[in-house]
Amino acid sequence: MAAMACIPRRLSQITLFNTKNLTLYHITLVVILCTTFYLIGIWQHSVGTTFSSSSAAAAFLSSVPCSSLKTTQLDFLPHHLPPDPPSETTRAAQFPPCDPSFSEYTPCEDVQRSLKFDRDMLIYRERHCPEKDELLKCRIPAPYGYKVPFRWPQGREFAWFANVPHKELTVEKKNQNWIKVEGDRFRFPGGGTMFPHGADAYIDDIDKLISLRDGSIRTAIDTGCGVASWGAYLLSRNILAMSFAPRDTHEAQVQFALERGVPAMIGVMASIRLPYPSRAFDMAHCSRCLIPWGQYDGLYLIEVDRVLRPGSYWILSGPPINWQKHWKGWNRTTDDLKSEQSRIETVAKSLCWKKLVQKDDLAIWQKPTNHVHCKANRKVFKRPPICYTQNPDMAWYTKLETCLTPLPRVSNIKEIAGGQLAKWPERLNAIPPRISSGSLPGITETVFVENSELWKKRVEYYKTIDHQLAETGRYRNLLDMNAYLGGFAAALVDDPVWVMNIVPVEADQINTLGVVYERGLIGTYQNWCEAMSTYPRTYDFIHGDAIFSLYKDRCEMEDIVLEMDRILRPESSVIIRDDVDVLIKLKNMIDGMQWDGRIVDHEDGPHERTKILFAVKQYWVASPLSQNQ
Repeated sequence: MAAMACIPRRLSQITLFNTKNLTLYHITLVVILCTTFYLIGIWQHSVGTTFSSSSAAAAFLSSVPCSSLKTTQLDFLPHHLPPDPPSETTRAAQFPPCDPSFSEYTPCEDVQRSLKFDRDMLIYRERHCPEKDELLKCRIPAPYGYKVPFRWPQGREFAWFANVPHKELTVEKKNQNWIKVEGDRFRFPGGGTMFPHGADAYIDDIDKLISLRDGSIRTAIDTGCGVASWGAYLLSRNILAMSFAPRDTHEAQVQFALERGVPAMIGVMASIRLPYPSRAFDMAHCSRCLIPWGQYDGLYLIEVDRVLRPGSYWILSGPPINWQKHWKGWNRTTDDLKSEQSRIETVAKSLCWKKLVQKDDLAIWQKPTNHVHCKANRKVFKRPPICYTQNPDMAWYTKLETCLTPLPRVSNIKEIAGGQLAKWPERLNAIPPRISSGSLPGITETVFVENSELWKKRVEYYKTIDHQLAETGRYRNLLDMNAYLGGFAAALVDDPVWVMNIVPVEADQINTLGVVYERGLIGTYQNWCEAMSTYPRTYDFIHGDAIFSLYKDRCEMEDIVLEMDRILRPESSVIIRDDVDVLIKLKNMIDGMQWDGRIVDHEDGPHERTKILFAVKQYWVASPLSQNQ
């Protein structure tokens, strides 16, 4: 048993001995192989030069001049970057300054061009834009001595004389308290032809007849606005007025309005529709605006009816209202004035308007809340007939028609056509009736709410980069070139600014300007291949969301940029959102326009292709010598 016990122990010793021998063998073999390969390597390195010199390849290389060899160069240069920017001299020459005589140039309302058109119905004062070969390729200069306008609300009462150097109105309207010159500035006392005691007192008189303070009236339109004092003083009552008047009826009247920080446009009631959607305004106003309301089968009152909301008001002061008192001062006969008022009354009845009140110099009519009775009484009022051919919201170079724009259908006589609006300020964020009714395909209530929240986030991001936008009171007049649902303007509602919301007529989207007005904001239609109906240096700030992508292949980018430069004030800024490739091209362009700009990441981070261009227009003005000339 003992012998048998020793056998496993002996076997394990033998196995251990064999294992050690095998490991030693492997180690020795590895060392030998490593040494061998090392020596071979040294040998190859040492004989490489002698081998190359004696081989056929070496003989060939030595017989060919080095200069004739075609060697491949490795290219480490990037191939997806924009070209280097042009030199400073090239930039300056890219968009040179225009002659100082163009300092107030309004391309589509040019006085000389207008003389080529028919004077009947004031057609010559409508928009008539230059042809492509007539477009200026230069930058409009500010007048010498130009200053940043007064901040609101001081700007309501004052403007720098150097910015709008015209004294015509101080003479022509001297007794009507429109405007006065005081040293190096103008003062606007708030007077008007029919309110010599001031716009505030005049508005108080209106407020005694219809309520202006309960939030039911938010948007207004002032036809033939003068210097827009009516709109200026309505702002303190949270009423936002769109004021317009023709170019050069009185020198620079709309320009003064904009300089004061009051919403205004150049415009005229002539042969085409006003550039606003149907059912846009809660109140329309004419104070001696010289529009022939009773002529042309009531054409102009019919157009006012189109843009008025159901249940809204039309206010008229001046001829022929209260003609019994004023006929001598108006240099007209009593029969003439009486006849004019009779025609207006007849047209208003045919539109189913109700005359609410006439007191002293004010007369107020109200549009019906629906057209149930109005359609029925077409048997009595043969004219105007109901329109069924044109889209009521189509209003860009659309001819006026002597037919009544029908209101949306209702289910009963008490229902408000198109839907009830919330009162201001709830109206801003309440679901607009055009959306809740489903009349805008693809835009749901959820889309509206999400869009509003999105723009709050974006505007907050903008203010972290553009400190002038973040500075309360630095800006007053803002322009959104592609407003969609008005989210940008809505996000700024608590700032002392107003925004002109543009819905481009070429936008590959649904017409949303009606939604903008239902929110209690204002705006207009615009084709950005043409100039805007406004004076140079109108806006403190311009915002554009994908505007250059929208107009790609429609017109030249440089023409849009030059128009932006024309209407932007010196030392004011621009924010453009677009694809990075578009912004790189745009950045190169504005470097030739005396703008300082930079491209930054999307608010969601650097991985988004959409980027944001922030730019500021530098201060530059016409020379003093050219100004004197």
